[in-house]
Amino acid sequence: MTIVRDPAALDWSEILRPGDHLVIGQACGEPTTLVETLLAQAAQIGALSAFVATSFSGVFTPESTAGLRMRSMGAIGALRSLTAAHALDVISCHVGQVGPMIESGALPCDCAVIQVAPADRDGDHSLGLIADHVAAAVRTARVVVAEINDQVPRVPGASIAGSEIDYAVRVSRPPVTVAPARIGPVDEAIAAHAAAYIGDGAVLQTGIGAVPDALLRALTDRRDLGVHSGMIGDGLVDLVASGAVTNARKRIDTGVSVTGALIGSRRLYDFADRNPAIRLCPATYTHDPAVLARIDDLITINSAMQIDLTGQVNAEQHGSSYLGGTGGQVDFVRAGARSRGGHAIIALPATAKGGTVSRISAALAGPVTTARSEVDIVVTEYGAAELAGRTLAERARRLTEIAHPDFRADLEQAAAQIMKRGF
Repeated sequence: MTIVRDPAALDWSEILRPGDHLVIGQACGEPTTLVETLLAQAAQIGALSAFVATSFSGVFTPESTAGLRMRSMGAIGALRSLTAAHALDVISCHVGQVGPMIESGALPCDCAVIQVAPADRDGDHSLGLIADHVAAAVRTARVVVAEINDQVPRVPGASIAGSEIDYAVRVSRPPVTVAPARIGPVDEAIAAHAAAYIGDGAVLQTGIGAVPDALLRALTDRRDLGVHSGMIGDGLVDLVASGAVTNARKRIDTGVSVTGALIGSRRLYDFADRNPAIRLCPATYTHDPAVLARIDDLITINSAMQIDLTGQVNAEQHGSSYLGGTGGQVDFVRAGARSRGGHAIIALPATAKGGTVSRISAALAGPVTTARSEVDIVVTEYGAAELAGRTLAERARRLTEIAHPDFRADLEQAAAQIMKRGF
């Protein structure tokens, strides 16, 4: 391992070759110092491309990335500004596919740029805040460049050996944080309807945002909840403190909350530091169908931009605007719907754009992220529509009933055509 004492002195032209493909740690595991130096030098090296799955740092902007060809699996977080400027190439894939694609060469990786915690007594570095496809990138890359940040927690689970790092910079910098969302009455109403499907002993998968946060707040009176999720936020801390989350009834990983990423505040990071009740795992475990099939009472909660009257879900694009991504939704929807005692919930507000647009519509304005054959339960602030086993006509009726009242008349007309045809 070559240690570069001053991050500002890091010369990327000694590490990279023109045309190299980089995979950069994402979300709150973004190596911000390395990224800043890379963006400042990328244009001089030439023809570089970089894959980053999500970003919340604000470092990636259309202006700062002018020297890189940026790629991602979606416009999640601050990456939305890149898609708006047509400065991001979107690769359609699920979270669990990224690591295998890196290792197969379908998603090239010449250089892995990552953030890790300081080494433990064995010389291993915890990946800290993000596992997902980091290890796959490290195994595949010609060169690994790490930001060793002493403010990153050591979270049990995913780690890499110091011998796998080629170049390193040591920093002491607060890692990226994501503030809890502001919860409003609509979010609370959606959460109340979703919470009705979650009993004691359920195993939860959620994302981050106002609705997931509101839902977790509504579960503090439950007991022996478990967690198996692609990501966790600050809400986990409160559920553990209330006694709601113990993971005691999980058939696998008993006593442990499993996640692929920590996305939240310093409070979450301090809670996770050296905490044996949390395990950081790669997406090849958190999203693996064989692993998920072993979890009973799995309740998955995912969001959507739009859903049509037959149950097709769009979580990616509205017209010419790419605003989301495929993420791990399909993996978890399928798993929750098939879990013994479980459910897969798609939760979304009934309207968008200040109430001027219905999110339940006759036809999608973008791609199908999750097929209607996979969708189990849809929840808005107006109720829950149970769709599994229902005819297309019955689905249309049920979804119309949980749409905003201002849009139901038009939806009823569209639903009438489905009822007439039967499909």
